[in-house]
Amino acid sequence: MAKKAELLEQAKELGVEVSEKDTIAQIETAIASASTVTTEVVNEVTDSKPAAKAGKRSEKAQKEVAEKMEKETRKKAGDTTPQSDDATSNVKRGAAPKIRPRIERRGKNYRKVAELLEANKIYSLKEALELAVKTNPTKFDASVEMHVRLSVDPRQADQNIRATVALPHGSGKNVRVAVFAPDADHAAATKAGADVVGDEEFLKQLDREELNFDTLIATPQYMPKLGKYARLLGPRGLMPNPKSGTVAADVAKAVTEAKAGRVEYRVDKQAIVHVAVGKVSFGAEKLLDNVNAFLESLKSQKPSSLKTTYVKSTSISTTMGPGIKVDGGIN
Repeated sequence: MAKKAELLEQAKELGVEVSEKDTIAQIETAIASASTVTTEVVNEVTDSKPAAKAGKRSEKAQKEVAEKMEKETRKKAGDTTPQSDDATSNVKRGAAPKIRPRIERRGKNYRKVAELLEANKIYSLKEALELAVKTNPTKFDASVEMHVRLSVDPRQADQNIRATVALPHGSGKNVRVAVFAPDADHAAATKAGADVVGDEEFLKQLDREELNFDTLIATPQYMPKLGKYARLLGPRGLMPNPKSGTVAADVAKAVTEAKAGRVEYRVDKQAIVHVAVGKVSFGAEKLLDNVNAFLESLKSQKPSSLKTTYVKSTSISTTMGPGIKVDGGIN
């Protein structure tokens, strides 16, 4: 018991918290740990702070050693309460960055026209088109775009929607049409308004990767010759396709339709159809005619295997304007 009393007295001098209920071995372990920490602190301070005089430490060094010993002793004992405000005075805690609403990150003109819309309101088709004309924030004649989210699965062959529609008032775009056909069809294609007409010379143009056209029309018998250019034309959406009306025996008729405002639409990987239905300068009435023609065409493409609602949501917007939610009217 005398040894335990001595150990308790020694632990008290070192500031080690122990209890009389602890065993001698536990008390010796606590004292040894405290002694090790003290030795490391002393060595660290004396190594970094050379003595003011040989054989003696300066008062400042001794004070730093005492403070470090006290700090390490408290840390060992589990006391993390700071002794003064100096411990936290140098810790700078920055406030969480304030995230501005998306509308505030838009341009001044966009915010101005967005005030004309009511949040979360679903407009009728006519109201949406009238607002689209008013909410064009740009100075140029922007396109009016329609975005329709469908409930189809584009990975299924019968649900991969793709078609063309002739807009009554055209798309408002100047479409450059190229025709790849035999010599006998060149005159008719040129008369119909084709911008580029050719045979072997046209293939040489593709070899040079000169794609100065927006739509390519080819006759069925000439399609095999375009096979080697699939990697050039395909990713750009220029490869002729019977579904889009760009593979036709009557090239003059195909050119006339393409120039008149026939547009192609197809569902993307997110099951959304995007199509431009005209220009802001058309006005709401002409745009309404074009939209109705597009919706009728889209309705006719509904897969027979689809048992759920065909259209999930519809919106209309100008090229850089705010989106306007619309009651699509297709089930």
